[in-house]
Amino acid sequence: MTSMLINREDLDFLLFDLVQAETLVTRDRYAEHSADTFRAIIEAAHTLAEEKFAPHNRKADENEPTFDGERVHMIPEVAEAVKAFADGGFMAAPHDEEWGGMQLPITINQACLALFRAANVGSSAYSFLTSANANLIRAFGTESQKQRFLPPMFEGRWFGTMALTEPHAGSSVPDIRTTATPVGDGTYRIKGNKIFISGGDHELGENIVHLVLARLPGAPAGARGISLFLVPKFRVDADGKPGARNDVALAGLIHKMGYRGTTSTMLNFGENDDCIGELIGEENRGLTCMFHMMNEARIGVGMGGTMLAYTAYLHAAEYARTRAQGRPIEAKDPTAPQVPIIEHADVRRMLLIQKSYVEGALGLCFYAARLADDARTAPDAAERADAEQLLALLTPIVKSWPAQFCLEANHLAIQIHGGYGYTREYPVEQFYRDNRLNALHEGTHGIQGIDLLGRKVALEDGAVLALLRRRIAATADSARACGNAELASHADALQAEWDTIAETTTQLRAVTKEDIRRGLANASVYLDMFGHGVIAWIWLQQAVAAHQAQQAGTRSAAFCAGKLAAARWFFNCELPKAGPQHALLRRLDATALDAQADWF
Repeated sequence: MTSMLINREDLDFLLFDLVQAETLVTRDRYAEHSADTFRAIIEAAHTLAEEKFAPHNRKADENEPTFDGERVHMIPEVAEAVKAFADGGFMAAPHDEEWGGMQLPITINQACLALFRAANVGSSAYSFLTSANANLIRAFGTESQKQRFLPPMFEGRWFGTMALTEPHAGSSVPDIRTTATPVGDGTYRIKGNKIFISGGDHELGENIVHLVLARLPGAPAGARGISLFLVPKFRVDADGKPGARNDVALAGLIHKMGYRGTTSTMLNFGENDDCIGELIGEENRGLTCMFHMMNEARIGVGMGGTMLAYTAYLHAAEYARTRAQGRPIEAKDPTAPQVPIIEHADVRRMLLIQKSYVEGALGLCFYAARLADDARTAPDAAERADAEQLLALLTPIVKSWPAQFCLEANHLAIQIHGGYGYTREYPVEQFYRDNRLNALHEGTHGIQGIDLLGRKVALEDGAVLALLRRRIAATADSARACGNAELASHADALQAEWDTIAETTTQLRAVTKEDIRRGLANASVYLDMFGHGVIAWIWLQQAVAAHQAQQAGTRSAAFCAGKLAAARWFFNCELPKAGPQHALLRRLDATALDAQADWF
């Protein structure tokens, strides 16, 4: 039976032909694995996602969690699914064997997580938040904190959140007001209010560990005065056992248009002046610690946005194959049988757009995961440093390009379904609602654009951008070496585009040094343009790999032809859209910057 979560041949292609995940087994950390074990683990994840997560996706959407003033209620299938996830070893999968993990590469772990996101993004969020929380504790916690908090989290008995946002401080995190006052015994009294805390309260496990940003007495203003604290729902003793209820109160649930299976909460810390937390990491270095979790979460948001569009694309393609409507445009006989709508050029156009977006975005997500593996385990120090820098540069694209453009793929999935696409009898409307949130999660498109143009392209005074361009040039050279005229044409177009990106970037950086507001006024347009250049690069890599597989007969003919067609579409119809964006950016259009508030 064909999977509606992902095309398994595509998943195999991206992992083993594109990012060559099997080469990771030559490294000591992954020496116990092989390509076969990787495939077996992915198969187990796929089965679990289809059997435990996908069946209640619609039910969880229609029966979102409720709060009766004392406790949260949700459908029982959610608890069954997250328990099965933990029992299957997926909560601890990438961690050390001593912590009960499989020492699974980040690349393969992300492939597994992608399947759960496609199956049920709401239910899977509890486990993913916990995993990211645990990773931060591993990176910055004391030995005591690791021993007390990590085992029950890896076992799926405790869950985790990150608590940043406050009613008056969303994206402006440095403006938080939550306080942490030393008690004198090494703990702190936490007091403040947090909102939009995903997974902030539920009864899926024995405890919930909140990572809370707060200010110490006398801390510097702004970002330099924020610290990070471990604040459990139930206090944890020296032996790691949960005890009395902490002074963390659920003020209410927030009801969003999507992700309805995940509790979105308003939490009050210290209503009775008795909320106890522990400092994690150094004082006034909380944002540095939290960004460890946020950067991981940003890659997760990109993957989530991709997979919600990917499953919608598969549903749209299946619908287009089976829905008979109309006749060929040249048909003269009105009594002739109707044809499946996939026979109509406009439907194929929409499917090509979807395919080019979702398979391009997924390739980018796996490339980022491979960079994370290389930054951690590459044998050469220079290779590790390059991977870390490239990942930093690409993270705004990995997070925000899929959230922006894969949502367009969701839109097209609804359009292909016609009127049925807007009804709850078909799942594509839910996929759209769920995916709409990813443009906001972990920083808006505009914020990611400012991060990219204002900081990331300037890393090491532009040396990291130059490193990216060298890798792009190497891909172009490999495409030309294939002896295929179309791939050579794509290679020329890619290099021409990146020459233009470099020129636009140089102009904008120069302006930004003199007038930062003017230079960054259209940063979101810059991200769109830069992101299209990155996705074109990913597509050229896929096209080269598909051409080689086609020549060697290692992939099906239809699969390879589809890859090459999607690459052709992206280069012919998507990449040229960057032209007007370059023009807008270079003329430093100030229409938005100069607009006055009372004009609206």
